[in-house]
Amino acid sequence: MRPTESSPAAPPSRLAALRAQPRRAGEASFFYWDANFRLDSVKVLPGEFYVDHQPILITTTLGSCIAACLWDRERHLGGINHFMLPDGPAGGGIDGGRYGIFAMDQLIGELVKRGAQRNTLEAKIFGGGSVIDGMSSIQIGERNTRFVTEYLQTERIPIVSKDVMDIYPRKVCFLPHTGKALVKRLQPRAAGSVIEQENQARQRVPATAGGSVDLF
Repeated sequence: MRPTESSPAAPPSRLAALRAQPRRAGEASFFYWDANFRLDSVKVLPGEFYVDHQPILITTTLGSCIAACLWDRERHLGGINHFMLPDGPAGGGIDGGRYGIFAMDQLIGELVKRGAQRNTLEAKIFGGGSVIDGMSSIQIGERNTRFVTEYLQTERIPIVSKDVMDIYPRKVCFLPHTGKALVKRLQPRAAGSVIEQENQARQRVPATAGGSVDLF
């Protein structure tokens, strides 16, 4: 089930135009008005991505999943993805965005299509938390974190900040026109909805903080 809007009294914005635009496969499509940031916003669900250069707030919520925020520091263009596992079946298929290898290629490819250059991209990474008891959660979070770190090193995209692993689920907010990312560590006991979202998404597929991260 898609989230529902919580602020019916939004001021004039470009939400109608955003909703009317055709969407690429895997592109986030839930737009809403964020009364706290006072910005048009879009929520990225597991397996989705979003790229923009205009003032818009991109949000996602993570447990053991990873979100990579990529930003072209010269062209002020950025995007974010949300993947669940490092790799998947050959070709990716309709659910390819749920796997890191496809999600990262997809995000970089979309940024390049919009005019970004690989040599001016920088990354901020979030998630990979061990949010439930048991080794499976620990291994998934560690694997996802290791994958995205090694992928970005291979692509020579510097990681300028990160908030990964530990026991916390996280809410991430990203402003693609400025490259600013904010992360809120949620209480482990309040992780139920995050875990449920990730588990539901997983059922549809074949089977340490550092840097200049703003907490809010």
